[in-house]
Formats: sequence, structure tokens, C-alpha cells
Amino acid sequence: MSVFFDLSIQISERYAFNKNSLDKINDNPWVKNQWPLVYFIQNEGKRVAYVGESTNFSNRIKNHLANPKKANAFNQISIIGSDKFNKSATLDIESKLIQYISSEGTYELQNGNHGLINHNYYQQDLYKNLFKDIWSKLVENKIVSKSLEEIENSELFKYSPYKSLNEDQYNSVLEIIEALTENDSSKIFIKGSAGTGKTILATYLIKLLGSDVSDTNMDDFSDNEIQEINLIRAFKEKYPNAEIGFVVAMSSLRKTLQNVFRKIPDLKSTMIISPSETFKKKYDLLIIDEAHRLRQYKNIGWMGVFKKNNRKLGLDDTGTELDWIIANSKNQIFFYDSAQSVKPSDIPSSHFDKLISESNTIEIELKSQMRSNGGNDYITFVDDLLNIKRDNKSFYVPEKYDLVVFDSMKDMYEQLTIKEKKYGLCRLVAGYSWPWLSDPKKSEPDLDAIDIEIDGVKLQWNKTVKDWINSESAFKEVGCIHTTQGYDLNYTGIIFGEEISYNIVTNQIVIDKSKYFDKNGKRGIDDIEDLKEYIINIYKTIMYRGIKGAYIYACDKNLREYFKDHIKSFETESKLRVLPFADVKPYVNAVPIFDIYAAASEFSDLQILTEYENQKWVELPINISAREDYFVCQIIGESMNKKIENGSWCLFKKDPGGSREGKIVLVKHYDSQDSDFGAGYTIKSYHSEKVITDEGWSHKSIILKPLSFDSAYKNIVLDENEMSELKVIGEYITTLDI
Repeated sequence: MSVFFDLSIQISERYAFNKNSLDKINDNPWVKNQWPLVYFIQNEGKRVAYVGESTNFSNRIKNHLANPKKANAFNQISIIGSDKFNKSATLDIESKLIQYISSEGTYELQNGNHGLINHNYYQQDLYKNLFKDIWSKLVENKIVSKSLEEIENSELFKYSPYKSLNEDQYNSVLEIIEALTENDSSKIFIKGSAGTGKTILATYLIKLLGSDVSDTNMDDFSDNEIQEINLIRAFKEKYPNAEIGFVVAMSSLRKTLQNVFRKIPDLKSTMIISPSETFKKKYDLLIIDEAHRLRQYKNIGWMGVFKKNNRKLGLDDTGTELDWIIANSKNQIFFYDSAQSVKPSDIPSSHFDKLISESNTIEIELKSQMRSNGGNDYITFVDDLLNIKRDNKSFYVPEKYDLVVFDSMKDMYEQLTIKEKKYGLCRLVAGYSWPWLSDPKKSEPDLDAIDIEIDGVKLQWNKTVKDWINSESAFKEVGCIHTTQGYDLNYTGIIFGEEISYNIVTNQIVIDKSKYFDKNGKRGIDDIEDLKEYIINIYKTIMYRGIKGAYIYACDKNLREYFKDHIKSFETESKLRVLPFADVKPYVNAVPIFDIYAAASEFSDLQILTEYENQKWVELPINISAREDYFVCQIIGESMNKKIENGSWCLFKKDPGGSREGKIVLVKHYDSQDSDFGAGYTIKSYHSEKVITDEGWSHKSIILKPLSFDSAYKNIVLDENEMSELKVIGEYITTLDI
């Protein structure tokens, strides 16, 4: 059962950020009582801001005002206080505000990113809703404008150097900087499977090493933060004008990261480079993302340039992009996972193994799963599933991850469409099992050609290679490994193509080379087992993309059935226990389900009391008795998410009349539409203003209030002329726990 705080959040007036305001600021109750608080300093004209937290704000603001940079940069300050704050909570909320405000776009955040670490503390989960309410009030006060969901789906948020690190990552940062300052030169390998936060750690590190910490006040810092600041100072002393480059082999991800770096203080888009661009200058440090995708002189379309780069270093055709990076930099940090090598042009793992074995190489392993809600168990499961290492009797049901196999491509696409509308960033991704007929780069392209047709669903491959994930038409297209590797999605719809099947006799996955259309991905591979390893790696990597879930469809029926032995299958019915009508005793052992989206008219007495066979009937939990005035509806939307989660199945009773003040009601209004509902239906908290006269009373207005963490949802106010069009259908009883 969910537990919620009785929220009490206050955001103060905007005080002037100067010494003349100190008396007024010190009179704020949260400041006066030295309560843990969070504060927000800003300058709307310059569009700059700073976030902080303190338990002794009187001293903190004096320090800020004594800092010429801050005193000149900012002109307003707001204080965020709550009777639910403690030191751990304010550290957590400060960290979240830094993450979200830096990605929201209204302000350029002036905070450094040192010390950003996930804070684990008692009842931490309860503070998630407290933060949502804080953000809602910031929107109301016009300090920010975007919703949390909108920010979370942005590329700036996903690759932000202000992301809070877990303990695993944070300790790695300290170890890396210590090695860079103490050794003459270093090769550092950061190993970790997909989703362990390698790219996040890389962007954090680059921002950190470029931070100005010369005048940082460390009075309230933890031991780790003090160590971090001192290490940064030591690095800057060793490399006063450090040349740092971030090498990204994949052009799609490179463009995305360039867009991110362009928007972050102290970072530049020119820091994001290809392996070839390492020849432009000598670097003190090169950080290499997705190092397993560095290339050798094999199966590439630009062999002439590759050969020239090798010749610059006196190398023959055995030279690789790895050689270029080492030759053009003093220190290197490789983020590496051999299991994500997906093409024969990728440098063999033996080259990396040789470097790792050298005496001056440091090896660090990231173990915590940062992307998938399924955690490390899901990563292990996928590896075992695709390498046929699971017991056939073992069925995998992740607790916090939506993993489903579909028998119908149409059903999968429909369900993915629902998730796209709810969360955004849901994409179809497939193995390269169909030729790219609609390729816009062809000399005479057929842009309308259908590349993939399954179960009557007609689809095209991605129309763009660079940053396809965020392109406008992405949801209507299908991506491949080359347009998705390195990216995060909310849901991934994975199509196992015709090149991969399952042999029920040998209990083995089988590859058909003739149905694999990545020419550079198979040229020169004679051993089918080698090709199989690449293709398995492709599907594993695709399956790791989803944060919230993965939907799976396999063209090969045998492979689909193999998956269904281990993963739950899609069920068209809801999780509610819907009874066959032969077993239904209306309002004795079951109540009806009504679809308010499909209803063409109001819920009439006829619908509720008769036509039993035309309704679906659901069995209620054992602790709730069926009644003649009960019915069930599903609520889709976020307008009531403080009380009712999106997608919840809720029990209502037919409107009994009488006072409805403060109750949650399902209503229909014939002349208004709610953004979460169709046909004029809405569920809101009911309030009314009454006029009392000697002759009695009457409604002056009815107010239907949302109860949402998202302040974009507004009250629906009906005056006396509009109230006649309002019909209360039912009164909310409870959310059914399914």
C-alpha cells in the first residue's frame, strides 16, 4: 500500500539578493529557526541560477554575498521550506533540483557538479512526491515551465553532467582523478555492461575536471566532497590548461552529445570528437565512450582516410583507431564492454586485453544497473536467454520491469503506441533482417517504399541516421543497432527478424546469413558461429535500451514459443478478474466494467441495471462486497495522480445525491472536454460555492479540481449557466489493487 506525506511546502517571495535584504530574509521562519532548507538564486534577465541547501542559511547567504561572482550574477533569491525537511532530504532535493533545472532550459545553472551523489536515507521513497510538489509550485511561481516528464525525456537530462552518481560511480571518479594526478600517464579502463552509466560517468567527469573550484567554500562539505575538490585542484595544478576530448565512435550519438555540451557551462561541443579528429591536436586526456565500437581497417566505407591516418603514425593497415587515440594523447579513459561489439569492423577484444594487462593500466568495474528498472537481474536474464543457458522450467517475472512477448505484431505496436502517449521515447527496433528499400541516400530513392511488413503492419526503416531517437517521425519508423546503441528509451519494441530462429531439436538459436542485410556486418565472416555471436550481441544490446520495459515479437514461431517459455505473454484482457457471464451473479459476486472512453452517451439507469450480458463483469477483492450501485472504470491520465495513478482501475458507486463537497467524482459535462478524457468525461475533486437567501440556497458555481503533481492541470469552473450541463455519474470509492 502506498504511503504519502501530508505535503506542506512553502516557496517564499522573491527577496532581493543583496545585503539590504538580510533582515527580511532572516525573518523567514525557516531561516529564523535554522531549519534545513533549499534555496534558489536567480537572475531572470541574465537567465542564470544557482541551487543550494543549508541548515544555517544566515551564514550561507552572507558567504554568497561576499563572493563577487555571485553578488554580481544574481539579483533574486527564493527559499523553499517544509516541515518534512531534514538534512538528508534537503541534500536529496538540492541534487534533484540541480539535475532538473540544468536540463529544463529556463536558466543556465552556475552550480559545479562536484558532490552530486545519490543520498540514501530513511523513508527516501516518500520524498519523491514531496519533490513533485516542490516542482509543481516552482511552475506555479513561474520559476520554471516544463513538466518533470518532459524534462526526463530530453537528451540534455539523459546525458547531463549534473546527474547524481551512485556510490559505485562516485568512488570510480575519485579513483580516476587520483590516478590522473599521481601518474605520469595513465590508461584507465572502465568496464560495465549496458546501463551501468558509463556515458553519464564520462560527462560528469569532463564537467568536473573543467570546474572552477578556486574559491569553493568547503565548510559544510563531506569528507568525500573535500577529497573530490582537492583532487580537482591537484589535476588543475598538473594540467593548468588541460586539453580534454571526448571520443565518440558512433556518429548518431556524437551529434546528440554535441547538442548537450553546447548547452552546459564550461563545456563545448568541439570537445566531442570522432577518432579521426584526435589528430587535430595533442590531448592531455582523451575519454573514449563505447570503446568497443572503435574500428579496425576492415569492412568500412572510408578505407582511404583510414589508411592515411595510419600512415601519419607510420602504421600499416593493421593500425586501428585505438592506436590513433593512444598516439595523440597522454592519458586515456576507455569505457568498454566487449559484449556490445556488434560488427567485424569493431576492434577485436584481444587488442583491449593486451592494453589491460600492461603495468600502468588501471581497471575499474561498474556493477550497478542505472538504466533498466529490471536491475542487474534483467541484464543477466537476457544474456542467459539468448545464449540458451536457462532452465526451461524457469519463468522470469521482473518486479519493476514490463517484459512481454507478443504473438501479434499488431498487438505489440498498439501497446507500444499506448506507452508512447503515456511516457514518450518508445521506439521499435529490429535486427537488420530487411533491406533498406526506402534509404534516402540512394541515387534514386523511393522514400515511400515499405521496408518491413509483419501481420499487416507496414513500416519503414529510420529516415535519418543521426539522432534518430529524437527525430519527429521516429515512432512511426524502425531503428536498428546503429541508431540506438548508447541511447536510453522508456520502452523498446524489439523485432527479432527472419535472420534468427530457434531449432527445437537441438535447443539452439540458428542464424540465416542470407536474411541478414547489414553488408558490412557480415562481409568476410566465414564462420557462422562468429556471425551468430555478433547478432546475439545486437539483440542483447537492443533489449537493454528500455528503462521501463521491453516488448518482444519474433518472426520465427519457434523462437517466439521459446521466449514464451521464459517470459509472460501479452493478454488482451485487463488484470482484473473478469468472469464468464455464465458465472456472473450481477451485483452479488461481480460488478460491471464501464468504458468511459467508448461510451457514446451518459451512464444511464438502463446501462447500470439491465443489459447484463452486454457488460463485462469483474470480481471484487474479498474485502469489498458487491452492491447494485457499484461499477468499475479505468482512469487514464495524470490529473489526479496525487490520489489515483495513471492507468488505475477504480471502484465507483452510482451518484447517491446529497452533498458532494470534497469528494472525488466521475462527471460528464456536455460542453467541455478534459485533456485526459474523451466525450466530456472527467474525474476531479468536487467543490461548490453556494448562495444562501431567505428562500434557501443555490449553487453559485461548481469547481472541479485536479489533484495532480503537474500544475498544468487547471480547475474546471462552471457558473450557474453551465451547471445544468453537468451530470455526476459516480462517486470514487477506492483504487482496486491488481
